[in-house]
Amino acid sequence: MSGAPRGSDPGAVRGWGDGTRSVRAGEGPAVAGAPLRPSPVFAAPFHLADLPPRAGGADAYARTEHPTLREFESAVGELDGGHCLSFATGMAALTAAVLSCAGSGDRVVLPSDGYYTTRLLAAEELARFGIDVEYVPTPGIDAFAAEGGLDGVRLVLLETPSNPQLDVCDIAAVARAARAAGALVAVDNTTATPLGQRPLELGAHMTVGSDTKALTGHSDLLLGHVSTTDDALLARLTGFRNRTGSTPGPFEAWLGHRSMSTLDLRLARQATNAAAVAALLASTPSVGGVRWPWLPGDPSSALAAVQMLRPNGVVSAELPDADAVARLLAATRLWTAATSFGGVHSSIDRRAQWGADAVAPGFVRLSCGIEDTDDLVEDLERGLSAAA
Repeated sequence: MSGAPRGSDPGAVRGWGDGTRSVRAGEGPAVAGAPLRPSPVFAAPFHLADLPPRAGGADAYARTEHPTLREFESAVGELDGGHCLSFATGMAALTAAVLSCAGSGDRVVLPSDGYYTTRLLAAEELARFGIDVEYVPTPGIDAFAAEGGLDGVRLVLLETPSNPQLDVCDIAAVARAARAAGALVAVDNTTATPLGQRPLELGAHMTVGSDTKALTGHSDLLLGHVSTTDDALLARLTGFRNRTGSTPGPFEAWLGHRSMSTLDLRLARQATNAAAVAALLASTPSVGGVRWPWLPGDPSSALAAVQMLRPNGVVSAELPDADAVARLLAATRLWTAATSFGGVHSSIDRRAQWGADAVAPGFVRLSCGIEDTDDLVEDLERGLSAAA
């Protein structure tokens, strides 16, 4: 029910441009007198009218089926090229992708350099459930898979570009090796977004997103999703979500659907800003290790150019130390100290402060917003001068 698309089949509007797809994804046939955009439906139970539950496809209870969720899921599914199931957060979506597929005694491969809460999930929960976890860095997963490392693996999770170091791995190559070994592949596509990368077309079984970030892009809601083209996987994911209660609320789903309309515009400005910011950082003597997959000479640039459809707004770099980061932030007006990324406001996150990522004290993740490029660069130049 909740995972079923409304209107056109997933990917049917793929011939349109990204802007058109962002606005129109999930729309069904126009109905005279209906709102141009669907309004959120606030309901937990629905009238059953003395009929058996779900008779004729009717909704019964919001934890398992809800019209506003279906609108959002249909839109995201069209962008992903699959059937989408929404979740309350990105971590709820990722947890479902893992635990609906793996159980006690299974072996799972996770990125050692990916989102730190994924590693916490493995250490604190998957281990408790008897799931054997192996960690492989994103730049090394291609060789690991090619050398037979996925033999006996139930599920491999990729995160590409990785967060926060922005390494890229070859999804298609890993997917081929995984399918030959009988393993499932899930890709955390949060950083790239469905407009920047389509893992399902590259052979992945599932694509996962923290829609809190760039997909909805306004830093004001928590939301996540999993998309797949496999009906059996969709049924398992749906059952897991319905039984564990990680369904999002209708207002969050409605906000997410509304916010997606500007995804193409936001990504374009963020990418323009990221190109200018990466160039500035790379030319600053006190800054090292600048990473952005579209920066000439970046270790991931060749693969990103082939695999990814467009750049995004996340850049990473290393300042001399934590004090230098503090001086930079104190001297800027447009760069806010904040975690997360992909929003309309530009932000800087000193990752070592969280004690989770194996990075230097001065390592920062910069999330470029949609402010004017010249303003951002001028402001960052001021901060870098103070930090030197």
